[in-house]
Amino acid sequence: MARELFGKYVWLMDTIRRCKRVTRNEINRLWLLSSISDKKPIPRRTFCNYLKAIQDLFNVNIECDPSTFEYYISNSDEYNDSVTSWLLNSVAVSNVLTGSLDVADKIFIEDVPSAKEFLHIIIGALRANHSIKFDYQSYDHSLPKPGIVIEPYFIKIFEQIWYLTGYVPKDKKIKTYALDRMKNVAEMQEEFKIPANFDAESFCKNSFGVIFNESKVRTVRLKFDDRTAKYLRALPIHSTQTEDCGIFTYKLRITIDFINKILSYGPQVTVLEPEELRKMVIKNLQDTLKNYNL
Repeated sequence: MARELFGKYVWLMDTIRRCKRVTRNEINRLWLLSSISDKKPIPRRTFCNYLKAIQDLFNVNIECDPSTFEYYISNSDEYNDSVTSWLLNSVAVSNVLTGSLDVADKIFIEDVPSAKEFLHIIIGALRANHSIKFDYQSYDHSLPKPGIVIEPYFIKIFEQIWYLTGYVPKDKKIKTYALDRMKNVAEMQEEFKIPANFDAESFCKNSFGVIFNESKVRTVRLKFDDRTAKYLRALPIHSTQTEDCGIFTYKLRITIDFINKILSYGPQVTVLEPEELRKMVIKNLQDTLKNYNL
C-alpha cells in the first residue's frame, strides 16, 4: 500500500513538472490514462492530501495560480538544480521500470556499486556533522590504508561512482575518496564544524569531475564538429559552458579528469586554447600512438 501511494506522489510530481502548468481537470484526464488510476479520478480531498505529502516528503511546493487555476511547482529554480530534482528523476525512472518487468530482458542500465553499502552511513554523518572512519583501498597500493578519519563536507556522483570530499585532520587538507574503494566505514560520534567560509558549490564551480585543486582557473576554448556541438548544446560538459559561433568556452582548472574528457571525443574536438592544454592533449595522443608503434 505504501509503495503504491509513493508511486502516485511521484506520478503527480512528474506530470506537473513535465506540463509546467496544468489544470486539475487536465491532471485528472492524464491520471485516468495512467496505469495507477484504477479508472477513477482523484477526489479533491485526496488531491490536496497528495500535495501536502509531496511537500513534506520531497520539499517540492506545488501551488495553484488563482487567475488560471493551473498547478505548478513554485520553487522551480531550486527544483531544477537540487538533489530533489535528481531524486525525483531517479524515482520516476524506477517507478516506470518497476512496471516493466515483463520486458526486463530488453532494458539495460548502468550499475552504481558505490551507492549500495556505505552511502546511507555517509549521508547520516553529513546530516549530523560527524566524522567518518574507514579503510581505503587505493589503486596505487596493494594493501588498504587503515583508519582514515575525515570530516565530510559533501558527496558527488561522477561517472557512475560516488565520491566523498572532506577535511582530513591528519593531513591538514581537503581530500576526496571514492566510496567503492572504502572498507569498514563507520560514523564516529565526534562532531565537527565546517568552516564558515566554506561553500561546497563555490568549491566545485570551476572544477571538472572530482579532482579539486587550487590551480589557476583558465579560459578553455574548444572546437567540436557539428554533430557533437548539437549534442553539447543539449547536454553541456560543464556549468560554465558558453558558445559563440560553434566555439565552446569554459572557465575551469585543468585537471586529468578534464583532459581525459577531451580525449574521449577523439577527432571530434580541437583544443584552441590555452596552449598549455593543447600541448597536454597532443602529448597524450602521441603517447597513445607509441603503443601501436606509430
